[in-house]
Amino acid sequence: MRKKILSILFFLVVVTLTAVQAETIHISTNETELVLQTAQNGRLFQLYLGPRLSSPDDYANLTAKMKAKNDGQAWEVYPVSGTETYFEPAFGIRHNDGNLATVLQYVSHNEKKVAEGVTETVITLKDPLYPVQVKLYYRAYAKDNIIQSWTEISHNEKQPVNISRYASSMLYWKRAKYFLTEFSGDWAKEVNMSTTQLNFGKKEVDTKLGARADMHVSPFFTVGLGEAPRENEGQVLMGTLAWTGNFRFTFEVDNENNLRVISGINPFASDYTLDPGKVFTTPSFIFTLSNQGTGEGSRDLHRWARNYQLKDGNGDRLTLLNNWESTGFDFNETKLEGLIEETKYLGTDMFLLDDGWFGNKYPRHSDTQGLGDWQPTANKLPNGVPALVKAATKTGVKFGIWIEPEMVSAKSELFEKHPDWVILLPNREPYYFRNQLVLDLSNPAVQDHVFGVVDHLMTENPQLAYLKWDCNSPITNIYSPYLKDRQNNLYIDYVRGLYKVLDRIKAKYPNLPMMLCSGGGGRTDYEGLRYFTEFWPSDNTDPIERLFIQWGYSQFFPAKSIAAHVTSWNHDASIKFRVDVAMQCKLGFDLNIKELPKDEQTFCQSAVATYNRIKSINFSGDQYRLVSPYEGNHTATMYVSESKKQAVLYAYDVHPRFGENILAVQCEGLNPAAKYRVKEINLMPGQNPDEAFNGKVYSGDYLMKVGLDVFTTIKLHSRILELEAVE
Repeated sequence: MRKKILSILFFLVVVTLTAVQAETIHISTNETELVLQTAQNGRLFQLYLGPRLSSPDDYANLTAKMKAKNDGQAWEVYPVSGTETYFEPAFGIRHNDGNLATVLQYVSHNEKKVAEGVTETVITLKDPLYPVQVKLYYRAYAKDNIIQSWTEISHNEKQPVNISRYASSMLYWKRAKYFLTEFSGDWAKEVNMSTTQLNFGKKEVDTKLGARADMHVSPFFTVGLGEAPRENEGQVLMGTLAWTGNFRFTFEVDNENNLRVISGINPFASDYTLDPGKVFTTPSFIFTLSNQGTGEGSRDLHRWARNYQLKDGNGDRLTLLNNWESTGFDFNETKLEGLIEETKYLGTDMFLLDDGWFGNKYPRHSDTQGLGDWQPTANKLPNGVPALVKAATKTGVKFGIWIEPEMVSAKSELFEKHPDWVILLPNREPYYFRNQLVLDLSNPAVQDHVFGVVDHLMTENPQLAYLKWDCNSPITNIYSPYLKDRQNNLYIDYVRGLYKVLDRIKAKYPNLPMMLCSGGGGRTDYEGLRYFTEFWPSDNTDPIERLFIQWGYSQFFPAKSIAAHVTSWNHDASIKFRVDVAMQCKLGFDLNIKELPKDEQTFCQSAVATYNRIKSINFSGDQYRLVSPYEGNHTATMYVSESKKQAVLYAYDVHPRFGENILAVQCEGLNPAAKYRVKEINLMPGQNPDEAFNGKVYSGDYLMKVGLDVFTTIKLHSRILELEAVE
């Protein structure tokens, strides 16, 4: 008996000593430090998140500060429901025995080098009473000041468990004030920026649309820490979730004015049933902590995206001519061949055939039918897609095509043949969004079908150069014939099924450029952009609206990923203004070039040539947002090459007021010691550049401190200036 008591006491002493010995974990970029530490109860807490401290000894002071806190009230990295957590948890579970609580204690961690300047830290947490394990992943990009975090959840209970919360990340701050900038809107009015102060309680930003993740709000945000976000000053958190489905950001200010930020998949209608031995991997939350405002944060995100996340992030992009605005569904082979000729005449790289080319039993003459039947319509295209690809090749341009393979029309051969492939309630009248339904991508047979749509096109047309992948409908009629008694898994398994298809496409056709489109800007996330070279930000191509839309998306995405087309929207705007707006991003045209006056045709041809000459500055350089369209009647943006030897300044007068006090635009990002020659470019035939500054040489210091008088009092007026360093 005495030996038994001594053994128990020895065990308790060992456990106590082990628990007291704190483990400290540093996740670092060149500018930011996230420090985690275990407490006496064996649980893991956030010790610090902020600018890197110069002395390692300073972190000991932080440890002492945390020890002064009560463990239950401290900042637990992955808090769970059912224990002493009083606020929104990161993790919730129902065990086999019905117990709703779990406790996660630190087990181990390891760090490895993933690439030059990229490290990955994996922290293992386990419940001491239940066979439940959570692994926290942190990937730090030193030079880009970006941290990715995600979670792996697994268990070995005898039966499946139900997880009701499964956050990708939880972060904490303590400041006097917090200000949230969110990006909301609707179809054709995406990413409207609005900023509000966060006070006590919870603010949630989420979507429940399933396939179209962000029709009403985008999966990214900015939080001003201490003050409202500004372009070049102040500390801001900029975060985004890499998930092409329902997401939720929770911002909770507690009774002590601490801010908790929880990011991940929206658990709405998604209490996930997880089998023993299976791993539930959350999407990655990507964030940067900038101490120099949103401008610096955006440049870090742009550079990171080009180097690590965006498909072909450092490659070129194709200019194109699309037929949609000029033809709609009304076209035939002869008309398209004419537009292919116009593509060559314009000087763009590729002709893109949009919606309306498929369906025979139910020809696609409108959006009411044919979706899902991917055979060319015989009376429109008697020689099929190969004839168009051949015509494009003969003309000297590339050929691309529009598809929407995740969707189906009720009036289609596919739906008649496979109603069991469709997400559809078995006992209620269906609801149709845009006259269509969503295919059930949780079903492997449907995944094969969707992959086959692309594979057939590419096999039949090896020279096909581009796909525009659309997704117009959110998930409605939420029921999966395939998942049967696991309907709560549908929202998540749909997205995972989509990724399986895209993985297969990327593996077989790794160099195929693809545009991510979803009724305009319904899909704008970095996991989707692993498979797509660019995204369609909005169906609204009015150049005034695009100035706001491009400004909003530029907060998180590089210019080369944002497709911008010149169309006939807003006839009050000149062709020059429309082109100058689109040239900030990835340029395309969607109008009938030959119907333009001759001088406008000449201008467009010249603009394409100019764009091809300067686009590398937009694509690979640093972006500086100089004057916001939200703050007045003018807006300006510039791009500066990595060497700082070249720059392009875009300036727009939208609605100047009579007698307005016009201010000079101060450049940013230049070498103050260098000399720059300024040249106005992209002029209409016969238009003379402004002699006030054109051709003159200024120091970078002058351009950044004094600036240039590029704005005018002319409505819908625009200028593009090229700055080049001279010896």
